[in-house]
Amino acid sequence: MELIKQIKEAETNAKQIIEQAKADALRIAEQVHQERTEKLNQAQGERKSAIKQAAAQAEKSGADKVETLKNEAKQEIQQLRSRSESKMSGCVDKVLNYLKEN
Repeated sequence: MELIKQIKEAETNAKQIIEQAKADALRIAEQVHQERTEKLNQAQGERKSAIKQAAAQAEKSGADKVETLKNEAKQEIQQLRSRSESKMSGCVDKVLNYLKEN
């Protein structure tokens, strides 16, 4: 009788241990899932932030490049005008002399 009682108690204890192990496994699985989700959300946030930062940097770099190109173009235009003005006065004199002669 005593042996049967001990066997039943052992079975009950084994069932409790199994149920506790299942509950622990479910809790750990849920915890791992939650941590993974949090890490994924954090990574997505960092990715979006990096993209915004890169876009802002590219926009600023592009604006700086445009400004540089505009300044270079203004300088080239001024140089062309000054060169053409000196040549133009010589050409005008030649044309006027030609017209006076003919």
